[in-house]
Amino acid sequence: MDIRTKEKGQTSLQPIFSLLIMLSAAIAFAFLLQEYSITQTLAVAGGIIFLAVCLINTEIALYLLIFAMLLSPEFIVGATEGDSLDRGVTLRIDDFLLLIMGFSWLAKMAIKKELGIFLKTPLNAPIAFYLLVCLFSTLFGYLFIKVDLMTGFFFVLKYFEYIFVYFVVINHIKTERQMQNFMWAMLIVCVIVSVIGLAQTPEGGRISAPFEGEIGEPNTFGGYLVFMISITIGLLLTTISFRAQLIYGIMISIFVICLLFTLSRSSYLSLIPAVLTFVWLSKKRKMVLTALALAFILLPFIAPEAVKERVAYTYTKGKDRGLNISGVQVDTSTSDRLMSWAVVSRDFIKHPFLGFGVTGYRFLDAQYFKVLIDTGLIGLFAFFFLLYRIFFRAYHIFKETQKPFHRGLCMGFMAGFAGLLVHAIGANTFIIVRIMEPFWFVLAMVVMIPSLEAEPEHEPDANLPPGHIANRLKAED
Repeated sequence: MDIRTKEKGQTSLQPIFSLLIMLSAAIAFAFLLQEYSITQTLAVAGGIIFLAVCLINTEIALYLLIFAMLLSPEFIVGATEGDSLDRGVTLRIDDFLLLIMGFSWLAKMAIKKELGIFLKTPLNAPIAFYLLVCLFSTLFGYLFIKVDLMTGFFFVLKYFEYIFVYFVVINHIKTERQMQNFMWAMLIVCVIVSVIGLAQTPEGGRISAPFEGEIGEPNTFGGYLVFMISITIGLLLTTISFRAQLIYGIMISIFVICLLFTLSRSSYLSLIPAVLTFVWLSKKRKMVLTALALAFILLPFIAPEAVKERVAYTYTKGKDRGLNISGVQVDTSTSDRLMSWAVVSRDFIKHPFLGFGVTGYRFLDAQYFKVLIDTGLIGLFAFFFLLYRIFFRAYHIFKETQKPFHRGLCMGFMAGFAGLLVHAIGANTFIIVRIMEPFWFVLAMVVMIPSLEAEPEHEPDANLPPGHIANRLKAED
C-alpha cells in the first residue's frame, strides 16, 4: 500500500473516531445532569461543545482561544502563603480550552500516526531545558525545603500551558492568510479590552483589563498593551495600504491612551526600548524619530493630570519613608521593591544552584529575581538562554524575510519583546497569563514565517500533516 492510500485510510477513520468520542461525552453528560448543579452542567456542556469544535476544526478553536486570552474570567483555587501576601493559583476559561485542545490533539494522533505532539523547532531545546529546571527545582524544594508539591505543580503546569500555546499554533498554521486573520483577531480583542478599560476612566483610579477581580492588575494590562502597541506599529511601518495604515493608526491611538490611564510606571518605561527597537530596525527610522520627538515635546502638555501625578509620585511620596538613592528620595512602593531585591540577593545563597523551588519562596513581583530565588543560578541561566534564543531567532527571520506583513510582524514582536524585558524588572511579566498567551501565540507565527515562504502560494491540502515542515524548521536553526 502506498503512502497516499494509507493516509486516506487513516483519514476516513477520523469521523468515526470523533463520533465515538462525542457519543461517550454525551453519555457522561447525561449522568452529570443528575449529579451537578445547572451552572456546573452548563460548564461541562460548553466543554463538550468546544471538544467537538476542536475535533472538527482546530482553527475555530484557536479563534475562541484568542478571545478567551483577555476576555476570560479567572477563579482562585488555591493559595500560596508568603511573608506578607497570599497569592492564589488561578484557573481561567482558556486553561480549560487548552486542556481540551490538548486532548483533541491526542485523539487526532491516535488516527494519524505521523502527527507529533511537538514539531521540531529551533526553540524546542531551550524551552525543554528551562521547563525541566523548573520541575527539578520544585521537586528539590518539596524534598528539602517543604514546598507544597500540589501548589508548586500547578504553577509549573501554568508555565507549560503558556508554551503549549506556541506548539498548538505551530502545529496548525499552514498559510499566511491564517496568520493575518489570527493577527486581526488579536487586534480586535485588544480594541475591545481597551474600550472596556477606557470606560472605567470616569470612575477614577487606574484602569485594567476586564475580569481581573475587584482590585484589577493595571501593571499586567499595561504590559499587554505595550506588546500589542509594538505589534501594531510594526505592521503600520511595513504596510503599503493607506486604508490599513489608517486603521493601524487609530488602533495605536486607542491603545496608547488606554496605556496612559493604567498609570503603570513599568509599562511607561517599557515603551522606551520598544520604540528604540523600531529606530534600530525600521527603514522608516526618520519617521519614528520624528514621532518620538513630537511625543516627547507634547506629552507634558497633553498627558492627563493623573499620569503626571503618577510619575511625580515616584519622587514626591517617599519623603521620610522611602529609600534615598544618590540623593533622590523614591516612593515607598519602589523602595519595597528595591529592598526585596536586596533580600533575594542575600537569601538565594542558601540554595544557589536550584533555588527554593517554584512557590518555595514568598511572593516576589520582579521576574528576574523571582527566577533566581525559585530556580537558582541554573534556572536563571536557562531562562536567559531561552530569551536569547527567542530574540535571536526572531531577528534572523526578520533579516531573511522580504514580505511586508512578515517583516512588520517580526519587527513588532522584537520591539514588544524588548519592552517586556524592561517591564519584567518590576513585574512577573513572563509568567502572567494575559501577557504570555499572546506573546507565545505571536512567537509561533514568527517562527513559522520561513516555512510558509518556502511553501507554494496556493492553499495546501487540509489533510496534509504538519510534519512536512518540521525538517525545515530544524534546518533553519
